[in-house]
Amino acid sequence: MKTNLLAHVAAAAAALSAGAAVVCTRFVIGETDPISLVFYRYLISVICFMPILPAIWPRHRLAVSDYAKIALLGFLFFVLFPWAFNASLRQIPAARGAIGLATIPIQTLLVATAFRRERLTAAKIGGVLTAFLGIVVAFGTGAVADGASGHIAGDGLMLLGGACGAVYSVFSRATLMRHGPLFVTALAMMFAVAALFPFVAVQHGRFVVPAFSPHGWIAVMFLGTVSGAMQFSLFMWALRWLPPTTTVLYLTLNPIAAMVLGIVVLGESLTSGLIAGMALVISGIVLGSGARVVAVGSTKAAA
Repeated sequence: MKTNLLAHVAAAAAALSAGAAVVCTRFVIGETDPISLVFYRYLISVICFMPILPAIWPRHRLAVSDYAKIALLGFLFFVLFPWAFNASLRQIPAARGAIGLATIPIQTLLVATAFRRERLTAAKIGGVLTAFLGIVVAFGTGAVADGASGHIAGDGLMLLGGACGAVYSVFSRATLMRHGPLFVTALAMMFAVAALFPFVAVQHGRFVVPAFSPHGWIAVMFLGTVSGAMQFSLFMWALRWLPPTTTVLYLTLNPIAAMVLGIVVLGESLTSGLIAGMALVISGIVLGSGARVVAVGSTKAAA
């Protein structure tokens, strides 16, 4: 019970941190390009992992196939996913992008069911659809139809990013359980940084220290530490103990958290749609995953 509850807390914390990352990205994206930002963010994350890497390195020997699988997972989640996300937001509005990103739980449920990694239940379907509806309500139904004919490429890229997140969530769980979430996260990020390095070097002619402003450096450091090493460690640890659909269901808190932080940090307006959408998202999470926690807690208390 305790581990299960902590996994839910970790998944929620990771999603909220990801929402904060959206706000930080808004601050710094004008000072660099999307690929470089991804590279420097994960480079800082890798540096954070370096001191503890000997302690988290598995005692058992890893086969070449294990390294290959972790490298593939790292490319999928730490290279292709953020690239598709950033490229999409250059072609579609942020609100429309957030709705596209909120399809990750739906895609995860479909992938997990298709490959028999999870059992399809009415609670999971209801929870995923309710949380998705909450995102639509929070951002406004107009965000779905806004310029629909001109956003085919952007929508496709966002759905591609969502598919990367879904496939990673479903197929990484066995690797996370076998080698440990911290080690897999650290090594996957290392492979991602190695894969991104040639692109950054070619783009700038050589590897140079970026010339961020003081506020830009603060944002990048936050992205690499709290919303990098810490966030993904929490997400991977939750993914080790919870079903993939349950874990990614918390990601619907991501755009909601970004909107709330936008109100607090950027002075944006609080709307009734945001309040209603937040209520639906929380209801969807409770419906899709919280019932199990309550039931287990009640059984333990009765005993």
